[in-house]
Amino acid sequence: MDKQSVYGTNSFYWDTKGNDFLGAIVLPYYGAFVSEEKCRLFGDVSGKKMLEIGCGNGQSLQYQGERKASELWGMDISEKQLEKAAQHLKACGLSAKLICSPMEEECGVPADYFDFVYSIYAIGWTTDLEGTFCRIASYLKKDGVFIFSWSHPIHKCVVAENDMLAFKKSYFDESWYSVPLDEGELTLSDRKLSTYVNALAKAGFVIEQMIEQSDDDIIQSRGENSDLAKKAKMLPVTFVIKARKL
Repeated sequence: MDKQSVYGTNSFYWDTKGNDFLGAIVLPYYGAFVSEEKCRLFGDVSGKKMLEIGCGNGQSLQYQGERKASELWGMDISEKQLEKAAQHLKACGLSAKLICSPMEEECGVPADYFDFVYSIYAIGWTTDLEGTFCRIASYLKKDGVFIFSWSHPIHKCVVAENDMLAFKKSYFDESWYSVPLDEGELTLSDRKLSTYVNALAKAGFVIEQMIEQSDDDIIQSRGENSDLAKKAKMLPVTFVIKARKL
């Protein structure tokens, strides 16, 4: 895996087709069938300094701004997404400090500064999970909170076929692979849950809560008969972790 190649492939996709992915992966949704409105992981954010990793077009920053966060910061690998975020937030009467950088790299984010760092379906893009978690820990104040969501690794291993679920790949396979999409491609790795947990511990975090169950009300409201909804009734498709810096 070549970092620069991954950066180039993924940033180009987000620059050109990124909005195709957005929808259920901006707050209050953590991903398919999991919502902050039910989980209440953030609590009261009024007066808090917030940094979003992989902020996309700014909708999750808007969510925090409307809940009276005192400072909004966002980081993203895509210049085009950051342009959209700046425009979107301005239209909402909000402002944010936006930084274009891979999450793995030094980019001038202040240390020991934030009350919350969070990421909605973006952490999995990193080419260096341990390094990224260590950087995030450095951004947080002592006892600061890190919340992130990503596609559950077991979901990526299983496909729906003939009204049954079947394994298509090994849960233990963390190799990088290319995902062909309309007029583009992405490069991804499916990490085990233990890889995330151990990287958090190494970076000095303690896990306070993990969510992997699907919300039945959301499944029903979005159509129970889709393949994704059928999977969500049987296994987790999204996971969310809330961790605190020691």
